[in-house]
This record gives sequence, structure tokens and C-alpha cells, in this order.
Amino acid sequence: MSDRTFTLDEAQSLLPVLESLLRAAISGKKLMEEVEAEMQALQHRIFLNGGTHVDIVPVARRKAERAKAEQRAKDALAEIDSIGVQVKDIDIGLLDFPCELEGRVVLLCWKMGEDSITHWHGTDEGFAGRKRIDERIARSKRAN
Repeated sequence: MSDRTFTLDEAQSLLPVLESLLRAAISGKKLMEEVEAEMQALQHRIFLNGGTHVDIVPVARRKAERAKAEQRAKDALAEIDSIGVQVKDIDIGLLDFPCELEGRVVLLCWKMGEDSITHWHGTDEGFAGRKRIDERIARSKRAN
């Protein structure tokens, strides 16, 4: 994990890129889950029938699609991580940006669908402890 911290303006400016990466990761995860469900249903049908003829080409194609989707999701998440942003929940698109505030690190908190970063919380509080951004955070500058 990176030691990078962000000002509110820096974090805000990254949102378009991060949202695109997050959407790619979510899309990849969704496709992986769809293929997994298809494979489980196929296995169940085979089991219930005591075996069955399976056209292997479409099954192999779907497995290859799943592998590509997994790689896309991993790549997107790795890129977000390399920027120094923390993915807290991929299912709801929750990101945290470390920010220095009065000598301690807090987390600017953004959830996909929000227009801007409007909340923050302490490192041990999580999403439930979100507080509205106040003047201290709005005017905080990068520590040297």
C-alpha cells in the first residue's frame, strides 16, 4: 500500500479516471460471476443427468472470456492501487483517499454515483463513520 496522501482538490481531480477504472473492474467482476453461475448450472445439469453431452467449444469460449474479464478487473484494481487510492468495496464502488489532516492521516471517502467527494472518516471508522467535509479538510494542503 502506498504512503501517498491527497489534498481534496487532488483527489477530486482523479475521480473521472478512477471512476472509469472502477467501472472496468466492476464489469469484469460481473462477467466473472455470470460465467461462474453458468458453469455451476452446467455441472449441476451433468450431475442430475448422470452425465450428458457437452459442446466443449462454447464452454471453453466462456471460460476464456472469464479469464480475460478477471485480468481486466485485476489490472484496473492494480492501477487504482498504484495511484495510492484504496478500494474499500468494489460492489458499491467505494474508494478512500488518504489525506493528512492536522498531523494525522484520515480518509476522504467517495462512493460511485456521488458527484464529488463530500465525506471523510478516520482510518479506524469506516464508511459508517463518514462525516461531511469541513473547512479543515477543504483547506488542507499537502505535507512536505
